[in-house]
Amino acid sequence: MAGPTALVSALHEELAAVLGLMPDEQQQMSGGRTFWRGHLHGHDVVGVLSGIGKVAAATTATALIERFGVQRIVFTGVAGGLAPGVRVGDVVVARQFLQHDMDASPIFPRHEVPGYGRATFDADATLTAHLTQVSDKVLRELPAALGNEVVHAFGLQSPRCHQGLLVSGDRFVSTTAESAALRAALPEALAVEMEGAAFAQVCHDYGIPLAVVRTISDRADDAAHVDFPRFLREVASRYSAAIVEALLRG
Repeated sequence: MAGPTALVSALHEELAAVLGLMPDEQQQMSGGRTFWRGHLHGHDVVGVLSGIGKVAAATTATALIERFGVQRIVFTGVAGGLAPGVRVGDVVVARQFLQHDMDASPIFPRHEVPGYGRATFDADATLTAHLTQVSDKVLRELPAALGNEVVHAFGLQSPRCHQGLLVSGDRFVSTTAESAALRAALPEALAVEMEGAAFAQVCHDYGIPLAVVRTISDRADDAAHVDFPRFLREVASRYSAAIVEALLRG
C-alpha cells in the first residue's frame, strides 16, 4: 500500500515495545508530539502515542493524516472489559466505535454524533479481519512464552479474541456502578477506553482505514487489577509488539 502505516499506542511502554522492532526509527516533532519515522518488515511506518482522551486522540489522528500522509492506522492499547466473558488477558478487536459520553439530547438522540446522523463509526473491514487473524495467532502462541508465573498471576489461561463494539469516553471507568451503567445503556459494548471512537470519527472524515486492538487489563470495576504497571510491562506491551509485527510481516 502506498503511503506510510501509522502504529499508534496508548501508553509509553507499548510504543517502546513497537519501536524496539524498528531498525531505523528517527524522531520528528509536530504539534507538540513526538513521531517516529522508520520501517518495519518493508513497510514505511510512523509510530506515535495517541495522547489520553478523545481530544488528544483526534489531534494525533489528524496530524498523522495531514502531516505524515498515513494511509492506514493501527492502534494498540489496553481497555477495561465490559461484556460477560471478556476477561483480563483477552483482546478485543473493534468492529464499531461509539462515544459513551456523547449526549446532545434532546436535540439529538443520546450517543448520536451531531451532524453525522449516527452514533457508531466502523473499523475498516479488511484491515480488521487481518488484525483479528494475527491476534488469534498471537493469543495461541504468546502466553506460553510469558512464563508460568505471569500466566498464573494474571489468569491468562486460554485467552480469547473478541470482536465487536468498543466504547470511548473522557473518563476513566473504574467502579462497579459505572460499569453496570454502561452495560445497561450499551449492552453490546465489549470494552471501554478513552480514544478509539475519536480516531474512528477522524478516519471516517478522511477515508483512512483504521483497525484497533485492545488488551483487557481489568474489568473496569471495583476489583480492577492493582498491579497495572506489571501487566502493562509483562503482558500488554508484549501483546502489542507481537500483534503489530505479525500484522506487518503478513
